[in-house]
Amino acid sequence: MRANCSSSSACPANSSEEELPVGLEVYGNLELVFTVVSAVMIGLLMFSLGCSVEIRRLWSHIRRPWGIAVGLLCQFGLMPLTAYLLVISFSLKPVQAMAILIMGCCPGGTISNIFTYWVDGDMDLSISMTTCSTVVAGMMPLCLYLYTLSWNLEQNLTIPYQNIGITLVCLTIPVAFGVYVNYRWPKQSKIILKVGAIVGGVLLLVVAVAGVVLAKGSWNSDIIPLTISFIFPLIGHVTGFLLALLTHQSWQSCRTISLETGAQNIQMCITMLHLSFTAEQLVQMLSFPLAYGLFQLLDGFLIVAAYKMYKRTLKIKHRIKNPALRVEARFKKKSTSPKETSAFLEVNEEAALTPGPSGPMDLHRAVMPTGQISCAK
Repeated sequence: MRANCSSSSACPANSSEEELPVGLEVYGNLELVFTVVSAVMIGLLMFSLGCSVEIRRLWSHIRRPWGIAVGLLCQFGLMPLTAYLLVISFSLKPVQAMAILIMGCCPGGTISNIFTYWVDGDMDLSISMTTCSTVVAGMMPLCLYLYTLSWNLEQNLTIPYQNIGITLVCLTIPVAFGVYVNYRWPKQSKIILKVGAIVGGVLLLVVAVAGVVLAKGSWNSDIIPLTISFIFPLIGHVTGFLLALLTHQSWQSCRTISLETGAQNIQMCITMLHLSFTAEQLVQMLSFPLAYGLFQLLDGFLIVAAYKMYKRTLKIKHRIKNPALRVEARFKKKSTSPKETSAFLEVNEEAALTPGPSGPMDLHRAVMPTGQISCAK
């Protein structure tokens, strides 16, 4: 593949005087506002999600980073490879192929942290993976060089290191404040976490839709990039889950790694495209990251809905099999916290999905309340 770029327009500095298309003109005028609002929103969101992080569990992930290592392998191994295979399979134009490959090489996005919270995933692992993938985003030039080595590109790709640094600051500082609030005021942090997750999800959806509407002039009628933007995040979710499962990660970590793999940093991809390509090329390229952002939101909401249905079905099955639980639940409904209920469901998920030599008596003890175990003895 070869990008049709003349030497006079290969660099953004050389093409600063050319006239922008109508769709990109609107996008360019509001790009600064969009970036500032996104940064503030991500900061507030990460502060609220940081209130769910426990220092002890976070340190355990850092001390034994097996889950983080699997996540990084998915992020910078599976996703770039998947992007390259999709480009080869669909025989795309060079410009469109570069947009897809750049998206596959980007680090994880913040939206995965919200979905991880909604599916009762490992928030400590999720935030650690997002932060580490942003730090290791320096691998982007290596990935792009290896996969474009046979394409003979005539222009150099510009890596937005400033954007990577801003994203890293927006992640680490608010999360650190959230961890401190959770350590000092654990009760108040639970309220902040619930409110922040709901408000953050709505804001992310609004910003994503607003970005698409503002750049509607950049959409084109080519259906192939839109098709790839639909199946790409799905492949990321499935392959991430399977690799986590093959490496014997917990059920909770499998959900987390799956969501982290399929969610990419859309803003970083768009920034890199603006810095590296001309206005005419951007008209063919911007539709892919925008569509990818919408489809990864849609996939995330579908995964959350499926998990909530599974969680409810699991709870009903256990109540049917154990009538004593329904009777006791009526008396202890007010005293049982949501955290205890989530832990109960997690234990039953592990018992249902993890093979082991445990017999019926052990399963009965795991499900029965403490009072009934003591009576049985």
